[in-house]
Amino acid sequence: MNGLFISLEGPEGSGKSTHAKQLIQKLEEYGYEVVSVREPGGTATGEAIRNILQHDSTGEEIHIETEALLFAACRAQLAQSVIKPALAAGKCVIADRFIDSAIAYQGYGRELAIETVIKINQFAVDGTMPDLTLLLDITVDAGFNRIMERNKNTGKKLDRMELAGKDFHEKVRNGYLEIAKLNPDRIKIIDSYRDMEAVSNDIWDTVKSLLAKQTV
Repeated sequence: MNGLFISLEGPEGSGKSTHAKQLIQKLEEYGYEVVSVREPGGTATGEAIRNILQHDSTGEEIHIETEALLFAACRAQLAQSVIKPALAAGKCVIADRFIDSAIAYQGYGRELAIETVIKINQFAVDGTMPDLTLLLDITVDAGFNRIMERNKNTGKKLDRMELAGKDFHEKVRNGYLEIAKLNPDRIKIIDSYRDMEAVSNDIWDTVKSLLAKQTV
């Protein structure tokens, strides 16, 4: 079987990480070898960049242009070091965020020129694109209600991106929906406001359809 690349995207609190884990478990139960990656991160270099981007580890203001380039650098390292080799070996790659995050967050959210963001990231991924992107959609208010509940239970604090403000996150969500309209063959919208089992079932039904095409 050829390698298969699936990304999960969505606004904050949409459940990407949780559903990525469930999807990985399901694929493994069906005998697929799965590689799990997250953005930013996924490599030693990427995790160092993640610490800067999400946790202000330098203590220095990060300009929006710098932010876009750091995310792209992290993505380039991940694509070359992990994703491409895994796909070449016939494995399934499940990514918690990928290139669409750049367009949604830095393009629509930060209001950088979208075409510029796309070009930077096309260079970064060097042709490595998901076969399927699952866009877990949720309203900003509902997503942050989940985050606050999670943080209350775990003691976590809001990270740098989560602290960007409601207007920013509304732009991000609307950006994601616009990206999905422009890429209907690749991006499938999943209503993530429902209970976890319903969302998980929709994800698996969508992935099964892709797997069936791969085996034809």
